[in-house]
Amino acid sequence: MSKAKRQIKLGAFLMETGHHIAAWRHPDTHLAGGLDFSHYAQLAQIAERSKFDAVFFADSVGISDTNLASLSRTARADHFEPLTLLAALSVVTKNIGLIATVSTTFNEPFNVARKFASLDHLSGGRSGWNLVTSSSETEALNFGFEQHPAHAVRYERAREFHDVVTGLWDSWEDDSFIRDRESGIYFDPDKLHTLNHRGKHFKVRGPLNVARSPQGWPVVVQAGASDAGRELAAQTAEVIFVAHQTLDEAKVFYQDVKGRLVKYGRQPDDLKIMPGIFPVIGRTHDEARAKFNALQDLIHPDVGLALLSKMTGGVDLSKYAVDGPLPDLPETNGGKSRQQLLFDLARRENLSIRDLYLRIAGARGHQQVVGTPESIADQLQQWFEEEGADGFNIMSPWLPGGLTEFAELVVPELQRRGLFRTGYEGTTLRENLGLPRPGNRHAQAVRQRAAG
Repeated sequence: MSKAKRQIKLGAFLMETGHHIAAWRHPDTHLAGGLDFSHYAQLAQIAERSKFDAVFFADSVGISDTNLASLSRTARADHFEPLTLLAALSVVTKNIGLIATVSTTFNEPFNVARKFASLDHLSGGRSGWNLVTSSSETEALNFGFEQHPAHAVRYERAREFHDVVTGLWDSWEDDSFIRDRESGIYFDPDKLHTLNHRGKHFKVRGPLNVARSPQGWPVVVQAGASDAGRELAAQTAEVIFVAHQTLDEAKVFYQDVKGRLVKYGRQPDDLKIMPGIFPVIGRTHDEARAKFNALQDLIHPDVGLALLSKMTGGVDLSKYAVDGPLPDLPETNGGKSRQQLLFDLARRENLSIRDLYLRIAGARGHQQVVGTPESIADQLQQWFEEEGADGFNIMSPWLPGGLTEFAELVVPELQRRGLFRTGYEGTTLRENLGLPRPGNRHAQAVRQRAAG
């Protein structure tokens, strides 16, 4: 794809009442939105009308309840299981992609393959799987572990997990199902393939009891930015959700990950890199700043400190002076890249612990932009054109208002600049992202043997 035709990709990263840690206290949020389907239907339809590529739901399979005083002051404890929610949203949307996080650490490949293939059929080819390894100790305790598996082991398991899932997605060739009443043949037995995977972490016979899905495979998304995460993404991901604080960081990451693709026989356009962006929008800079300050004023200190403790690897920061510097902390078994990002931010800008938790209370380490529609579009354009990003995951500060403002004010500005679509290119998530449809490995092998 030529640079002249490149256009920004947009995801709507939806989170209960919004991404700001105090969003639920904003007067215009839906207090019980986490378990209200009509709330999410409204958000998905707002994004679809503005031609977003996808909605995305993060997930974890545990509650971080080590600090109940803080947890009781946040709106992150009650929400839908995301695949169930996306199945329902597939009925009230037509074009927008539907992406959910499912961990490779606390699931089995057959179940994940079956559920995402089913969602792809339900939605007419719009599903995407955000493959993560999980970094929370509290999740591990829900699945019979005494402690969280080591970082290296989690990524080793994730690679094999991906191989099993995609192998199962190729159980059936595209034209396997004849369904011919007259002959009495429902499917061609020569086009059904049993996986028979036997690896270090999994033994899975197969085949999958769901026909090959409209996209061939649902789109595979990842969010890891450690070296292990980058290598896994270069090998397996089609979209990366990532956090960057500066354009220079984004450009280095972009070039590094795209440069790793060639060893796996992939092209740069086979992978879309979409950093998270937390936009606070005003018709003037003063109005935008006032909106942001109003949200910041709602942060309870216990909540800010607990958030920072969680994101720096679970280290208890309450014993340190809140107006002092972030101390040197030991490496943990949690997420590596986000912890390092926060350390770098604190050192670069000489932030105290309080400064740092206030800084990340909305975006959690993602880029935070406060300004007018034009200034926000300027930044997105610069990151896009200077190859720091192929698109962006929009993290609305509060919902539904923050998403509505982006849709009504920033999207039209991007469209005026010729940077964003005015209509969907296709009917599947792959078509709209500009990603190739994977061929069935067994059918390809037959063609190669015939050719040669």
